[in-house]
This record gives sequence, C-alpha cells and structure tokens, in this order.
Amino acid sequence: MLLTHAAVVVVEVFRGDSRNRSGRLAAILSVALTWAAFCQPALALENWLTSYDEAMTKAQQSGRPVLTVFTGSDWCPHCKTLENNVLDTNLFRAWAEPNVVLLMIDLPQEGISQAVRSERSQVCLKYGVRTFPSVLLIGPDGSKIALQAGYTGQSAENWVTGFAQKLPARPAIEQVLGKTSENAMKSGSQASTGTPGADVHESLDRAVETARGAKRPILLVVARPGDNKAKSHSESLINDPEFESFARENFVVAQVAPAAASDTQTGQSIENLLGGAELPPESVEIIVTDDGQTPLFSQSGTQPPARIVSGLRRFLAARQSAKFR
Repeated sequence: MLLTHAAVVVVEVFRGDSRNRSGRLAAILSVALTWAAFCQPALALENWLTSYDEAMTKAQQSGRPVLTVFTGSDWCPHCKTLENNVLDTNLFRAWAEPNVVLLMIDLPQEGISQAVRSERSQVCLKYGVRTFPSVLLIGPDGSKIALQAGYTGQSAENWVTGFAQKLPARPAIEQVLGKTSENAMKSGSQASTGTPGADVHESLDRAVETARGAKRPILLVVARPGDNKAKSHSESLINDPEFESFARENFVVAQVAPAAASDTQTGQSIENLLGGAELPPESVEIIVTDDGQTPLFSQSGTQPPARIVSGLRRFLAARQSAKFR
C-alpha cells in the first residue's frame, strides 16, 4: 500500500512542470522512504505469537520450548534496546526458527483492551515475571525452564549463545503430546514461585530509611486497616506486573495504613500525608513523598494499574523537568 501511494505521487510529479521535476522527484522519494521506515513495526511479528494458549499448543505439537518475551512496547526503553540489539537481528531469527516457539507478551501503556491486559498479566503472575524486559523459556508441558530478567546490553551473538545453552534436549514429540493437562497445570503452578511485592515495605520509617540510601522518592499505597476490599485493591495493584515493574525501578514502595499507629509519630505522619482526610470505605490512595512528611503527588489507587502508572510517569517527567529549570 505504501509503495502504491508513492507511485501515485511520482506520477503526479511527472504530470506537472518539468523544470524542477528531478529535484521534486528526489524529495518525494526521500519522504516516501522515510515514511516506509517509520511505518515499519518496531519488532517484526511474522513469527511471533501473542496468545499464550496458542503458543503452548504449538509447543506441544512441535516439541519445542516457548521463548517468551515480556515487554512494554511504548514505555520500556530497555525493551526497545533488547529488540534492536537482539530480537530484530538475522542471527536471532536464524537460531530461533528451528529451536523455539516465539511468544511476545506485550503490556503497552495504551492500545490494548482491559481484557487483553488482564489475560497477559496473568501470564506474568503465573511465572513470577516482575521485570521488563524479561525473557522466559517455557517447556512444552508448561514448566519454567529459565528466566532472564532485564537486559544489560549483550550482543546478539552472546545473548543467543546464552539462551542456546539453556535449551533442554528435545524429547520425542510423542512424549510431549503424552503430557496430560493436569501435569501441565502442576508444572506451571510449581514454576510460579515468585513472591510479587517482596520488596514492599510495611513501615513508613523503613521506607524513608531505604529511600535515603536509594535516592528515590517513596511511593505509599495507603488503605484503611480492617477494610478487606481496600486491602484487596492494594494487593491487586502491588501484584500487577506492569505496576510492580515500574514502581520497583523508580520508587521505594511501602504499603501502610493511616490509623495502624495513630498514637505514634508514624501514624500521624501518614495522616498528614493524607491531608487530614479520612479514607472512605474500599478506598486506596497512592501518595509520593521524599521525606515521609510532605506529599508530592497523590491519586486514587482503585483505578486500573495502567492509568496509575501513566499518572506516575507524568509526575516523574515533571519532576525531572523541574530539576533543570
């Protein structure tokens, strides 16, 4: 379609004044080529599946493990670097095609429905993926073979060599197909031994102490004690892969309650951060502070995680911009 449009434009040039025809044609061809490059997808998707179930079916049929890339295509710079340096190279494609089934679990900030986001997040939770990018090898039976969290700039050759060494010996396809769905579910459950939220502090004082050393702002997830629905909202947010990955990279995170220690200095500090307002039932509040005393940013924690992350991104961008004024 792009080449068709370019051809039509070129025809129009030749219908016009011939005096500047060559220069105009060169300019138009330059624009067309730039447009073509811009419109190319960042990651060639011809051989990449986006459905976990479809990838597992193909793995069981072929006996090949599933190489699963967890990415945030419109917000994760390290994901883009991994893509450019490794996944979009001829060397990677030549190795991947005969050896693995390719699956991409993309959690962009925008562009997918909540249903799709939830479905993909469940894959992250199932295998304990908490960092973007992450690359996971999944056996045809659903077992977790190897997980590489993050990307540290390896060349395509070194990266592929490392994963090639992790590939298990391929069993006969008949053996793979003989696996029962019960065993697959069991293996997946055993693989999901990650403990989302393991780095979340339960004390404001501890978060302040950690933040001083890490030189990061503190992100508080605040809910009333004894409010089961609010607690459920908090846990769901903290365990969300997209929120957890983003928060881990940019903040020191604490899950606290405003009245858990109302007679202490800590309890008073939390109430001050809330502006003296009492949280309504089922409510969760997200508060960012540097010192545990002064709120810098707040928003409702009962929104979809993607929206919360979007708001926090804007806060960080404004904060960074203010440093250079």
